[in-house]
Parts: sequence; C-alpha cells; structure tokens
Amino acid sequence: MRIGGLQKLSFIDYPQKTAAIVFTQGCNFRCGYCHNPELIYPDMYQIPIPEEQVFAFLETRIGKLDGVVITGGEPTLQPDLTDFIKKIKSMGYLVKLDSNGSNPEVLKKIMDEKLADYIAMDIKAPFDKYNSVCRVSVNIDNIKKSIELIKNSGIPFQFRTTYDKTKLADDDIQKMTTFLNVAERYKIQKCNPVKNF
Repeated sequence: MRIGGLQKLSFIDYPQKTAAIVFTQGCNFRCGYCHNPELIYPDMYQIPIPEEQVFAFLETRIGKLDGVVITGGEPTLQPDLTDFIKKIKSMGYLVKLDSNGSNPEVLKKIMDEKLADYIAMDIKAPFDKYNSVCRVSVNIDNIKKSIELIKNSGIPFQFRTTYDKTKLADDDIQKMTTFLNVAERYKIQKCNPVKNF
C-alpha cells in the first residue's frame, strides 16, 4: 500500500464511530476542488508511510478506536487493498472505505468478502458533466455499476457530492438526488476553494 498520510483520530469521518484515517496515494480523477492534491499528483507525493508503522499505531489503539477509514486518493487503485483491509479487520476494527466508484470490480470483491462495514462514494456530477468535473475521461458505466452495487450491498453507505458552484448548478444536485433515489443517504458537501487546483 502507498500510504500518504495517517490521521490518528477522527470523530466525523466514520458516522457515529471514532476512527483513524489512512490516506492512500494516487487517484485516477483530477477534480479541481480536491482537498488532498498532495495525494493525487505524483510530483507532490511525500515518502510513503510504511505499513508497519500504521499497524504498530493501530495495535496501541485496540479497544480505544472503533474503526479505520481508508480514503485517498482513490484506495481501489491499490493492488493490495484487500490484504490491507484483512489485516485491519483481524485486529477487530470496523472498516469504512471511501471511493470514487471507478473500480466496481474491486468494490464487489470487498463486498463479497465482507471486508467493508461502511462505504462512502463520491458522486461527482450528473453523468453528462462527469468528465468536466473530474477533468479526465470517466467510464460512466463503471460509476453506475458501483452505485447499484453499493445500494444493493446491505452495507451501510453514503453518497456525497462536493458542490462546486463553478461546475455545478442547483438543478444538477436535483438530478443526482432523483437518480440516486436515496435522499436520506445523500450528502452535499461545501467546496473549499482555498485548495482548488
């Protein structure tokens, strides 16, 4: 795993749980409002944190933290993601996975092996605006597959959209709300223009 950051305590990133956050390096999207550009652009990468260091910390927090959030970057790009999650689960932690939904096969594997206890997927835009918001060519079929996998997984989940007013309009949010049809599990996040890239 290429681990670009470790936040040792969060009260907000895993709903109703205390958690540590593992940030993976690398992403296949280039959203202009990205809050973690240092994890996205290879020329901004710092030396990865060794897995051993992460697990050594987690050992000290058993019984004190509820779970671990794996975010990015885009975690599903990591070839050893499932093995990493299995190690975390073996320590008794719950696992929340954050994803952009671009790799439904990886999500399905994680679901089939019951490795995630919560999944959050970023819905970037209505499908006709995805490429513009993500600033890359996006396989929309994969995004749709991931949405359906998550909705039908039986795992607690949340969809969320960062509302960048330079890219999205109010009716775009309405389109996504209607398509997702799970309003109670759809969250709109404010855009932080300070870190726009």
